[in-house]
Amino acid sequence: MVLTTASVPDQDKVAYWNDAVSRTLVPMEVAPRGNGPFDGRIATSRLAYLQVSTVEADAGRISRTPALIARSSEALVAVGVQTSGTATFVQDGRRAEVREGDLVVYDTTRPYSFDYPQRFATHVFQLPRRTLGVPDSDIRQVTGNAIGTGDGFGAMLLPFLATLASSPADGYPPTVADRLAGNVVELFATLITERAHPGGTDTDAPSHLVLRVRDHINRNLGDPDLSPERIAREHRISVRYLHRLFEGEETTVGQLIRQRRLEECGRELARRGSTAPTVSAVAQRWGFVSPAHFSRSFRAAYGVSPREWRNLRTAREDLGGVPAGVPGADRLGAGLPPSGR
Repeated sequence: MVLTTASVPDQDKVAYWNDAVSRTLVPMEVAPRGNGPFDGRIATSRLAYLQVSTVEADAGRISRTPALIARSSEALVAVGVQTSGTATFVQDGRRAEVREGDLVVYDTTRPYSFDYPQRFATHVFQLPRRTLGVPDSDIRQVTGNAIGTGDGFGAMLLPFLATLASSPADGYPPTVADRLAGNVVELFATLITERAHPGGTDTDAPSHLVLRVRDHINRNLGDPDLSPERIAREHRISVRYLHRLFEGEETTVGQLIRQRRLEECGRELARRGSTAPTVSAVAQRWGFVSPAHFSRSFRAAYGVSPREWRNLRTAREDLGGVPAGVPGADRLGAGLPPSGR
């Protein structure tokens, strides 16, 4: 999508530009510096949940005020790449002079401003803040600063972003767009963590997102539709990036879902009482659609069927201990299914 003031009557150009910028990016106020007719152009495309925009306009001041923030429904983080001209950027009490080639990170949920003394061009990458998986405190440390791209991580990031912004993003197949968006999220999370913790004293940024995914899985085990695809969609990340997050977790997302479901089933089947639920009821409560599939999965993981596990647990309580020869006796004694084979 391309919006331009080129064909707009001179007296309406400023109002049109304010509306164009606010609809395309986030609600903002634009105050031109000059007295002549204002000229501006904004081109926007999307890569899955990542929005990529290129803005070219005459000198002016752009402000994001608390009143305008209240009109926005989603928390976004943006990374701007200054491609021509200069700017004075202010957010979170810090003021930065932005030159050609510099990066800036800003949070759309807090006030900020850009003052452009002359005509300028910039690439703007916007994504949901929650996809980054970094603490808000880290983002606050990075905002209000100009990040040079002459060396270090910025030097690697700038060419990639410039190429991405100049490519027809809407032309990528959905699977490619999803992967590219996931890569950009990872790069931005790394950039923020590197700038917020230059000494490398903090854990990797993606670990925060891993914890949130694990919590999401634990809270939705009973949903039979819980899957890597659905988890990725609800966290606004790509499936590929979700799997990359778990590369160091010694398990996959699918395995973790199955493991947690089996553990909860094992605990519930171990409970005694006159109204103890049936095996099929337990399986359904924890997200297993097919009782036969649940039984096969339970036996494959623990070496006994669900009914055998319930009987072994009952025998343990009746005899005051674990029956001899039962595999995984140490875990049975703790009230857990035997460890997986």
